[in-house]
Amino acid sequence: MSIRRINTVTGTINPEQLGATLMHEHLLIGYPGWESDTVRPGPNRDEMLAICVDRIEELKSHGIETMVDPCPNDLGRDVEFSAEVSQKTGFPIICATGLYKEDEGGGAYWKMRANFGGSPDAISELFIKEITEGIGESGIKAGIIKVATGSPAITDYESMVLTAAAKASVETGVPITTHTEHGTLGDEQQRLLCGAGVDPHNIIIGHSCGSSDKDYHMRIIGGGSYLGFDRFGLEVLHPDQERIQSLLALIAGGAASRVVVSHDSVWCWRGTPLPDPEMFGEMLSLWTPTHFVERVVPQLKDGGASDADIEMMLVHNPRRFFSGEALPELAGA
Repeated sequence: MSIRRINTVTGTINPEQLGATLMHEHLLIGYPGWESDTVRPGPNRDEMLAICVDRIEELKSHGIETMVDPCPNDLGRDVEFSAEVSQKTGFPIICATGLYKEDEGGGAYWKMRANFGGSPDAISELFIKEITEGIGESGIKAGIIKVATGSPAITDYESMVLTAAAKASVETGVPITTHTEHGTLGDEQQRLLCGAGVDPHNIIIGHSCGSSDKDYHMRIIGGGSYLGFDRFGLEVLHPDQERIQSLLALIAGGAASRVVVSHDSVWCWRGTPLPDPEMFGEMLSLWTPTHFVERVVPQLKDGGASDADIEMMLVHNPRRFFSGEALPELAGA
């Protein structure tokens, strides 16, 4: 197959240009309704720009060369802001088209449209146009599709969005990354997306590190998709020590080729969702986009991971994912 070009917020690149890539970080997030908080609107654009440029420069100093910001359309996405950050830093950023889970996303609009026959075809049309023509009037094209599910089950609305994402992925060749709640339902996401025609290696099941269940991880791997170990540092949801032990078990089992890594860190909040940042000071000190290379990698190496394993997860797996290559055989299989 021909090698895909990858849409970034400042143009296209080849998969070989990615280098060490964090697959799930956020320049900014705004939960639906953030604009209604006129008392605490959050930092202004210039303040956010300064924060994000500093973060990018810090990433570059640690050898990170590219990042994916999979903010979906309904969580405060601002692709022109992302492009300005990318231009100022010379750092490629891949943005997403997609919609978030029902209980925290902007589903009211799309559910209303569905009442009058507007979905899921209208949603897939949106995704396809944002990939092939550009987002709004910006001309910036999405390079990945983001979908999400909550718990304890995939809702009808979420299923509709996943079906639309599958149609868009099949038509455009652009891959999919997902949000799972506490590392659940990833295998169900995989079944639904693959059942709608998506090749499994074009899927990352995100936040898989929210579970320590190796059988769950191996079901997804067995189904042919990547695991997102992409919430390192987010201790309030799951301890890093368990994430590290789960990842070491996968590496020892020859599955380093099935894992991508990141933090799901949020650098700027639109509005003020955290009631008191001081209450979360310890968490925020770890939940940074350099945490993996600074603190997690040494622990992985102490546990037996090799430099080749780290390079596999940071460099080779993102390149292979975005190029559309089939997965290699599991090591030792």
